Amino acid sequence: MDVAGLRDRIQATLDANAAIRQQAELDLKHAEEKAGFTDGLLNILEQEQDDAVRLSTVVYLKNRVSKGWSPADEYSQAKPIPDEEKASFRNRLVPVLVASPPPVRLQLIPTLQKILAYDFPAKWPNFLDITIQLLNAGNIESVFAGVQCLLAICKIYRFKSGENRADFDRIVALSFPQLLNIGNSLAGETSMEAGEILRTVLKVYKHAIYFDLPESLREQQVMVGWCTLFLTVVGKEPPETSLPEDLEERETNHWWKAKKWSYSNLNRLYVRYGNPSALGKNNDVDYTDVAKNFIANFAPEILKVYLQQVEKWVGKQVWLSKASLYYTLNFLDECIKPKSMWTLLKPHTDNLIAHLIFPVLCQSDEDIELFEEEPQEYLHRKLNFYEDVTAPDVAATNFLVTLTKSRRKQTFSVLNFVNEVVNRYEAAPDNEKNPREKEGALRMIGTLSGVILGKKSPIADQVEYFFVRHVFPEFRSQHGFLRARACDTLEKFEQLDFKDPNNLIIIYRNILESMADPTLPVRVSAALSLQPLIRHDIIRTNMKQNIPQVMQQLLKLANEVDVDALANVMEDFVEVFAPELTPFAVALSEQLRDTYLRIVRELVSRNQDKGDDSEYGDFLDEKSITALGVLQTIGTLILTLESTPDVLLHLETILMPVITITLENKLYDLYNEVFEIIDSCTFAAKSISTTMWQAFELIHRTFKAGAELYLEDMLPALENFVNYGTPTLIQNRPYLDAIVDMVRTIFKDDKVGGVDRICGCKLAEIIMLNMRGHVDDYVPEFIALTMHVLTNEEPKVKSLRIHLMEVVINSIYYNPALALHVLETNGWTNKFFSLWFSSIDNFTRVHDKKLSISAICSLLTLRAQDVPVSVQQGWPRLLQGVVRLFQTLPAALKNREEAKKEDNFDYSADYEEEEDEEWEQEADWNNEADETEDVKDESAAYLEFLNEEAQKFSSVDDEDDDELEEESLLETPLDKVEPYGMFKHALLRTYPFHFKPRRFAVTLAGRTTGDQSRLQRRSGSTIMDALAIFWPFGSFSKYSSCYSSLIHFCCTRGFGTAQPRFIIETVLTCPRSPTRATCALRESHQESEPRRTTNRPGRCQPG
Repeated sequence: MDVAGLRDRIQATLDANAAIRQQAELDLKHAEEKAGFTDGLLNILEQEQDDAVRLSTVVYLKNRVSKGWSPADEYSQAKPIPDEEKASFRNRLVPVLVASPPPVRLQLIPTLQKILAYDFPAKWPNFLDITIQLLNAGNIESVFAGVQCLLAICKIYRFKSGENRADFDRIVALSFPQLLNIGNSLAGETSMEAGEILRTVLKVYKHAIYFDLPESLREQQVMVGWCTLFLTVVGKEPPETSLPEDLEERETNHWWKAKKWSYSNLNRLYVRYGNPSALGKNNDVDYTDVAKNFIANFAPEILKVYLQQVEKWVGKQVWLSKASLYYTLNFLDECIKPKSMWTLLKPHTDNLIAHLIFPVLCQSDEDIELFEEEPQEYLHRKLNFYEDVTAPDVAATNFLVTLTKSRRKQTFSVLNFVNEVVNRYEAAPDNEKNPREKEGALRMIGTLSGVILGKKSPIADQVEYFFVRHVFPEFRSQHGFLRARACDTLEKFEQLDFKDPNNLIIIYRNILESMADPTLPVRVSAALSLQPLIRHDIIRTNMKQNIPQVMQQLLKLANEVDVDALANVMEDFVEVFAPELTPFAVALSEQLRDTYLRIVRELVSRNQDKGDDSEYGDFLDEKSITALGVLQTIGTLILTLESTPDVLLHLETILMPVITITLENKLYDLYNEVFEIIDSCTFAAKSISTTMWQAFELIHRTFKAGAELYLEDMLPALENFVNYGTPTLIQNRPYLDAIVDMVRTIFKDDKVGGVDRICGCKLAEIIMLNMRGHVDDYVPEFIALTMHVLTNEEPKVKSLRIHLMEVVINSIYYNPALALHVLETNGWTNKFFSLWFSSIDNFTRVHDKKLSISAICSLLTLRAQDVPVSVQQGWPRLLQGVVRLFQTLPAALKNREEAKKEDNFDYSADYEEEEDEEWEQEADWNNEADETEDVKDESAAYLEFLNEEAQKFSSVDDEDDDELEEESLLETPLDKVEPYGMFKHALLRTYPFHFKPRRFAVTLAGRTTGDQSRLQRRSGSTIMDALAIFWPFGSFSKYSSCYSSLIHFCCTRGFGTAQPRFIIETVLTCPRSPTRATCALRESHQESEPRRTTNRPGRCQPG
């Protein structure tokens, strides 16, 4: 590789001339596939002095390694880096890392991480030795590089456990003693460089203990050493360099990051390994002794240091970062449930509530500034709080909830404090009122709504008065954030049942006025609070008059700010007020479309600006989730218009741009909802319009452009195109070719899995069921595609095997002669029939059984010369199979009915009942025991449950996977098939059979034998099985003696062998009545033979 030429091309990418830049990028793209490219880049990094060129070089290096070291599916076009080049690169990388300046090193670390993920320890066994040498080096650059290398190793083992983690204990034992020495030496420093290295040391420990606690770190003296370091950093007075004026800059300072990871490590040790009551039972390691030691000797000291820091913060002696406050509150939260820690924490709770929790929950200067100047950002922070994982106010609310749920008596202390604040605010003159305190108090009581409204709560009946006195007035507060909080408090108490209906009317009017508030956060809060109010009849009745205007306001809000919760409100309103909104459906759909198009265009523009350099790729952000919500609202609107086909037809045209922009821009996160819209339109209309055929063309193009893995999402819509568009498919062959092409592609694509193949099977099946007589030329291909998988791959997953077989069964039902010809030509006949009938009990659904019965009936209608010789010997097994299918059909029908009932189940009622039950056990608010006992850690129990379930799934063998579940919404032409009548018709049409009746009866009975008496018994049981078909719903037991009499009569009189057609015809003329059938046969036989003297009764009696 020409290093000088390579450097020239990299420098050209920085040129101001766009044409020169583009040409240089093309040249580099061509050069990266040539041998020596990565070594050439390392040469430049070793020698280059120009910072811009060096940084550009390292970016190219990172991208090449990321794509070529071990190419993933998304980089299948990338040429792999040769193994010999990898070996050279590994040897040179660490020295370059040590010598590089911080900006370059920042890019090299992810490169190292990528290589270690694939090559350590197997292909890079000496990397640990290199790391330890660096840790023990005499210069700070090498030590820092060693710490970074160790961090990279720890990240590899972060989520590993058991045998996969075996090497890691040795790595920790060898490297962590020196790492602790480095940390202790840095803790007393004040320079920024020391802070950065210390921060990295603490992150190494964080990753090492994240999933499991290495054995060497469990030792008492080692634990003392590390916890002492963490507490030293927590209590360390911040250096002057860590306190710039800009608070955001302070938060990111290395010394405050070091404090953050010290807090984090102490919390992790306590929460995961140091609290006996929170330990999971399914850990690979028993941490009981560690936990008992930690909670007795370490946790109290940690609590002491944390409370000291809080005291200094309250007294304004120190500033604490948001992360420090978060981890402090998180630790205090975890001290509530264990008895020993609660004893230490309890004396401080009143002070903590008043001087820590409350101030954190009140509006800060930053909050007020955002509210007034950047309302969208304010809403984003307040509504999407889950995105900020270290938000102190979130930790404070969690603390309050845990405190009041776990230590009930503390609820009164919190509420007394809230009352003091709101009463003080009410009594103060206007110029002395503190609106931030009032807002914080309302936030506190809103946080506790679930506790306050709990079953048998002694204070629930006082909430309505509290609202009238302290919440209602704030709807007209001069402070926007207080008006917003009033709406939010109302939303939090959605389960409150107001005794005075006038109060509900007051609330409704205030909410409507707030939706027209000049301040955006107030309007959004009002809209969100209106959603739960519709459960009240009086409000729902009033809203019917205003719902079009309310929807207009919601759509306007959705265009002002991307809040996904607004889409949920609209979706609920569309469903609840469907009759009132139907006249406005067209206008509403147009507005929803325009809102969606705006969001998506912004989304596409942002993704284009982001380019290909995003390390983590696309993810569902707020804008995507909002777009998702709008699509769901559109889908709900369509479902409410099922009875208005003309409106639906108009909607299809309106919504076509929604479908187009989503699929053409490959917005994969939104595919499912778009395909659901197409499904809803076509299903509701029960026909396919010209517009929807355009959508079909787009679906096929999308599928062929790399969306094969989304066939499962497409399938319901595609089934509708076949079910309701059969005439068009017959006339317009390219459409049919396109659907078949999708089946063909999904079977030949190596990337797809079993679920996708099942979708291909379903698509082939629906084509053959709907287009009987029109797809003869495709049937051989369908059989070949599925038989190749069945015979060559031998799939272990039962559901896939069943669906593959059903494609062939479907082809037999479609055209038995053609299907048998294809099977016989390829030597698959015996293989398939053996597989089919040995799996007959696995066809559990009604659809499966009907399909197999229909296929068997089709086979029974074949002429003898059309039956391949290879299967003639086993041909009587058809009747054995159909008898078994009919025997199990009633149970399958019952299962389907139950599945339909479950689909119609009122889940909301069930949910409410569960919520009520949750609080029945919490009735004793004054129980003193709650102050002196451990409280059960529900979160630990839940995690334990998840772990057990995960282990169940991981231990399930492919052979033992679940049976196919009934699909209550599945609709196919087989639904119209009456299997009993079909089988009757097939038997009457085909007898006398092309096999000897005696041999047929014997084979069907199970085994061939020459013994006459056994033959009669076998024939009798065969007839019994056959007769059981025609009385499937419980008649057998009732008329058992009649059956016995009939069977005996037939066998002893020769009917079992000589006159099978006569028997069948007689039985079939007496449907569901074995008594009549028996008597008819007896009378008929008496007319043709001399009467014999018997002791039998004259007629059959029900047994």
